[in-house]
Amino acid sequence: MRLARALSTCMAGSALLIGGAAPAAAAGVSGADLSLAWGIPFVGMLLSIALMPLLAGHLWHHHYGKIAAGWAVLLIAPFAVAFGPETAASEVWHIVLQEYVPFIALLLALYVTGGGVLLKGTLIGTPAVNTALLALGTVIASLMGTTGASMLLIRPVLRANAFRRRKTHTFVFFIFLVSNIGGSLTPLGDPPLYLGFLKGVSFFWTTTHLFAEFLTCAVLLLGIYYVLDSWAWSKEKAAVPDTGAREPLRVEGTVNLGLIGLVVVTVLLQGYWQPGEVTILGQHIGAERLVGIAVFVTIAYVSMKLTPASLREENGFAWGAILEVAKLFAAIFVTMAPVLAILRAGPDGAAGPLVALTSDAAGQPIPAVYFWLSGVLSSFLDNAPTYLVFFNLAGGDPAYLMTHGALTLVAISCGAVFMGANSYIGNAPNFMVKAIVEENGERMPSFFGYCAWALVFLVPLFILITLIFF
Repeated sequence: MRLARALSTCMAGSALLIGGAAPAAAAGVSGADLSLAWGIPFVGMLLSIALMPLLAGHLWHHHYGKIAAGWAVLLIAPFAVAFGPETAASEVWHIVLQEYVPFIALLLALYVTGGGVLLKGTLIGTPAVNTALLALGTVIASLMGTTGASMLLIRPVLRANAFRRRKTHTFVFFIFLVSNIGGSLTPLGDPPLYLGFLKGVSFFWTTTHLFAEFLTCAVLLLGIYYVLDSWAWSKEKAAVPDTGAREPLRVEGTVNLGLIGLVVVTVLLQGYWQPGEVTILGQHIGAERLVGIAVFVTIAYVSMKLTPASLREENGFAWGAILEVAKLFAAIFVTMAPVLAILRAGPDGAAGPLVALTSDAAGQPIPAVYFWLSGVLSSFLDNAPTYLVFFNLAGGDPAYLMTHGALTLVAISCGAVFMGANSYIGNAPNFMVKAIVEENGERMPSFFGYCAWALVFLVPLFILITLIFF
């Protein structure tokens, strides 16, 4: 198994997945041959994202792209020495062509189209209105993906709360609900479930089998949020701005809603239409992926052409957030590859003792362990490939997992989708929301600060989910 195959069909944690199953594995570097030391650049990348904005903010904000590239080089250079320059170049080209370019093309399409939809009218960020907006995003995330729903609603939430002083909690719970847990009911909602769909899990299996877990998380988090926002509202004694006559809500830039729908349809069709492979500089890539990339770039171009510049300006649209994500995730994709390869080696890899925890002495799977292992690793390793690791560890047979192994598959699915919310890099829209909020002049928690929010509000919830369902 090639090192870069560890990223197979991963279109980032946050976004809908592009393309079909990964091409057949070729001879190359096996994850069983890699030590945990190959994960050091990935750990360094995470620590840079977490600590440098706090310890060297000026340096980070002006040079984060160079710092991220430096960690990638610190992996590639020793890899070239150990396995040969040709192998290293082949692995990097594989990641760029098979994983990164489709990923960023999809994010670009959703970012541009979502930024072209403007919700006009009187929208005041009271606790009731904010809760309703988060509930709406939670519902539509399974229909248009967590990234699509996040890009569509984060700017209206920002405008509705512009007059509020205490609002960081709103953006954090937005990530919890809209960017993650809301995507748990269909394969369109979140990349891990789309991978399961490509593997043979029925389209509506997640709707019926994850609904109770989804509803429990959504209702409890929305309730907690309403209480928290009501407390913040009373503490700040917010004065509702005088906007004159109340204007009814209306949507402008509706052409972008159609374009977002086209993005979703394109992603879904790639699960069915796989006409074969083409070769580009030695790499085999599915033709459907190339078509998907072309469609997504075209959609972004059409959106820019058809949406008035004045509407985007009023919507606070800018390119900084997508550029930041593009630079950082390029390095994350590269440095994350050996860690995922080690995990995919299963009992034969350096993470074998961890993998062994998933079964009892009789060899029977332990759903609670699957839930927490897939979840904790999804928090930092991207939830889509992590889902695939544990799907295969559980046997990889969709017919068995949907029936006799249903509880195990539910545990893997819930862990990957729900716990992608535990850090900014667990799912791509998490970081996108953070970048957009900060681009609009609002504060967001640091990397560790956000993880502390997750520790306080999400971890107890996930313990409850374990006790009730697993």
